[in-house]
Amino acid sequence: MLAVHFGAGNIGRGFIGSLLYQSGYETCFVDVNSEIVDLINEKGEYRVVLADESHEELVVKNVRAVNSAANPEQVIEAIVQADLVTAAVGPNILPHIAGLVAEGLRKRTKPVNVIACENMVGGSTLLKEKVMEKTPEAEREAILARTGFPDAAVDRIVPNQSNEDKLMVVVEPFYEWAVEETKIVGEKPAVEGITWVPDLKPYIERKLFTVNTGHAVAAYFGWQAGAKTIDEALQNDTIKQALEATLKETGRFLVEKYRFDAAEHDQYIAKIIGRFANPHITDDIPRVGRAPIRKLGGDDRLVSPAKQYEQLIGETPAYLAKSIAAALLYDYAQDPEAVEVQGEIGQNGVESAIKKFTQLNEANPLFAEIVKQYELIQENGI
Repeated sequence: MLAVHFGAGNIGRGFIGSLLYQSGYETCFVDVNSEIVDLINEKGEYRVVLADESHEELVVKNVRAVNSAANPEQVIEAIVQADLVTAAVGPNILPHIAGLVAEGLRKRTKPVNVIACENMVGGSTLLKEKVMEKTPEAEREAILARTGFPDAAVDRIVPNQSNEDKLMVVVEPFYEWAVEETKIVGEKPAVEGITWVPDLKPYIERKLFTVNTGHAVAAYFGWQAGAKTIDEALQNDTIKQALEATLKETGRFLVEKYRFDAAEHDQYIAKIIGRFANPHITDDIPRVGRAPIRKLGGDDRLVSPAKQYEQLIGETPAYLAKSIAAALLYDYAQDPEAVEVQGEIGQNGVESAIKKFTQLNEANPLFAEIVKQYELIQENGI
């Protein structure tokens, strides 16, 4: 079996590539990083190391790589031969791989599924739309009849790292890869580790508003306390308690919305916080907190759960408001988005910044609570 995987970075190799190997696939990685591509082709294998007391190693074999910038025709041919196509390139890069995916799918006759494993809602659906834009209209129906684009929710912490062995990847033991089985075309891909679900939205929102929200909150609270890494931030009892309170708010509306078992969801929250506190993972706060404008968006990990909490619970979530305020106070000078936020606040005030970056209306009680929490953090810290 052949899998074509776009993205030979740490997540591609340490998460998706590892599971593909363990499921019996030969994996052809596609990337523009010539150094990584050349190393994969030279060695034909790489190591994945667990970030825990065991430091257990898995040697991933049966791999090769293609530089899509230098050899696009090889990528197209690999897609023609593939039994599965996956991607972990980042939401902004999906449109850039759509042309090659489209060309490969046009030349196929057998069914195949394309799964975008991205940190977003509807990654495969987005890729499908971009692929169709690159496909002649007369061919679209036939391609969609033999190609599935099932959406997925993925979760595994793979921190920034600099290893002497440039192919080695350190990953946390925990992972989750949920895929929407109703959008599969043909047989389900034989991948160990995938959880097939009829409706992905509950899993996506549970992950986004627990893991992604929690990670960002730990970063922004930790920044205010002068912490350098996420695990260091969670050694501060005040930050840990504030994070727990924030995730209790997101948990409350998730349980209400999707009828999750409340006790099981509390256990899920505890597991997530334990993952963040893992001393074997050094995750720098600027990495986790980067791009605050995106994270402050109306449909993203801070504002969206706060709005849904208001709608479903009928109250204003104080800790989610505090989290939004902390994101507005994130002033890391090397982050262009943080600089832009601080510039808006400095020039026009925090109320203007809230309107601009969160799209919240001033009449919304959440708006006033964010301003209140912003001032409280300025005065007293977290």
